[in-house]
Amino acid sequence: MLRAMYSGISGLKNFQSKLDVVGNNIANVNTFGYKKGRVTFKDLVSQQVGSATAANGLSGGVNPKEVGLGGTMATVDNVYNQGAMQNSGRALDVGISGEGFFALDVNGQTQYTRAGNFYTDNAGDLVNGDGAYVQRIGGGRINIPAGAKSLSIGKDGQVSYVDNAGASTVVGQIQVVTFANNAGLSKVGANNFIQSQNSGAPQIGIPGQGGRGELVSGALEMSNVDLSEEFTEMIVAQRGFQANTRIITTSDEILQELVNLKR
Repeated sequence: MLRAMYSGISGLKNFQSKLDVVGNNIANVNTFGYKKGRVTFKDLVSQQVGSATAANGLSGGVNPKEVGLGGTMATVDNVYNQGAMQNSGRALDVGISGEGFFALDVNGQTQYTRAGNFYTDNAGDLVNGDGAYVQRIGGGRINIPAGAKSLSIGKDGQVSYVDNAGASTVVGQIQVVTFANNAGLSKVGANNFIQSQNSGAPQIGIPGQGGRGELVSGALEMSNVDLSEEFTEMIVAQRGFQANTRIITTSDEILQELVNLKR
C-alpha cells in the first residue's frame, strides 16, 4: 500500500482532534473563568531511504534521505491568558486580576477555579453555584450571619459586613492559590481543576501578595476564548481535513491504476 494513504489517515485524525478542541472552546465562549484549549501536533517516524555520508578528500558530504509517515497529536494545552472582567455590581461576584485560583471544598476534595460567582447557603456559608465551600486563609469556611448589611470583599480577599450597630466585622479572608505549572492542572468539569503530578504543589496565600492576583469585587472574569480566532482555526482544520481526504482519494486512484495494469 502507498505510504501517502496512511499519512492521510493520520492527518484526518489530527484535524478531527483539532475540531473537537475548537468546538469545545466555542461552546464555552460565555463560561465564567473558562480557559481555552489548544492542540499541537508532531510528525511520526520517518523512513530512511538514504543515509548521510561525511565529506572525504574526493567528494563532499551527502544529506540523509527520509520520507515522513504522517503526524500525530503532541499536546492539548490550556491557555491561561487573563479573560476580560465583566462588571455585575453584585458583591459576591469576584474576579481574580492576575495569577491564581480560588480554592473550593468539593465533598472533601480541594478543587480550584477561576469562576468567582459565589453565593451563601441556608447556613450562611460562602459557596459556589454547585454548593462547594469557598476556602479561607487559615482553613475553614467563610460564614456570613443572617441580617448582615453592606457586605463587601476587598482586594486582599477580606470579607466583611456591617452589623445592626453599624460596626464593620471581618468574617474571613478568601485565599488565592498558585501553582508552579498551571498547564499541569487537570480539568474535572464544572469550571474546576485539580492538582496533578506535573502542576506542582498548591501555594496558598493572600490575594495581591507573592505574585498572586488581586480580587475584583462586583465583577466576573469571562472566558478568554476569541471567537474570531476560533472560527479561523475551524476553517484551517476544515481545509486540512479536506486536503487529507484528497491524499487518500489520490492514493486510491493510483492503486486502481496499478490494478488495471493487469487488464
